[in-house]
Amino acid sequence: MTDTPTVDSSNTDQFRSWDGGNGAFWTERAERFDEGMSGYHGELLKAAEIQQDSTILDIGCGSGQVTRDAARIARGGSALGVDLSSTLLDLARALAAEERLTNAAFVQADAQLHDFGESRFDVAVSRHGTMFFGDRQAAFANIARAIQPGGRFVQLTWQALDRNEGIRTFRTIASGGRELPPPPPEAPTPFSLSDPDRVRQLLTEAGFADIEMTDLSMPMYYGRDVEDAFDFITGNFASALRQLDNERRAHAIDALRADIAAHLTDRGVLYGAAHWLINARRT
Repeated sequence: MTDTPTVDSSNTDQFRSWDGGNGAFWTERAERFDEGMSGYHGELLKAAEIQQDSTILDIGCGSGQVTRDAARIARGGSALGVDLSSTLLDLARALAAEERLTNAAFVQADAQLHDFGESRFDVAVSRHGTMFFGDRQAAFANIARAIQPGGRFVQLTWQALDRNEGIRTFRTIASGGRELPPPPPEAPTPFSLSDPDRVRQLLTEAGFADIEMTDLSMPMYYGRDVEDAFDFITGNFASALRQLDNERRAHAIDALRADIAAHLTDRGVLYGAAHWLINARRT
């Protein structure tokens, strides 16, 4: 049994979610998430420029694919994965042990305030882990303190909702015909770092320079066939579907299944997606 981590008050809801039902959902589907991100994964590691002796910090590491692959590259260094979800971290540790990666470690912590030490890491990376901080300015400043001057901070984040066909489509269908407001820009949502001007401001104020944002747009994998993708997507949008009455829920489910079938290819179910690859240097 591990101690409950200290969590900033602005991240309390995120901790409850990720160390609860949301974390359990993604733990059960960790392989699916890695499959979906496969087109972006190599670009993230390449941008990080990890060396054989690098020390790496992985923010929001989830089940640890980035942490483990970074540890493999940095055989003479080390990689530390940090996440709020105890179940995802248990899986990450098990996979690292199975792969005999003795230089990969994992800790349950709130990266917004956790004391990582001063200038401890050469590189910080994050794949979908930095969009959910309650106070992104404080989080980036804390991460900056942990990176040595000249070190890199590389993130992969979603671009705006209208550039992401899959999430936009699933969200619209699961709303049951209700008009949904756009995701609030300051709230901890997948799209909180989609505005390049806002990202540059946050990183500059936190002590980063040479900020580059590269557009990575490619189809994203959701399942090997219609039923496989349907199970994954309905699980992900279960809360929204539960809010509908029986008639609208049935209509939404039929519409979703039909839309998934229209996106079935010889490589599985694919929807358009767009990410930012954010690269910055610690001053």
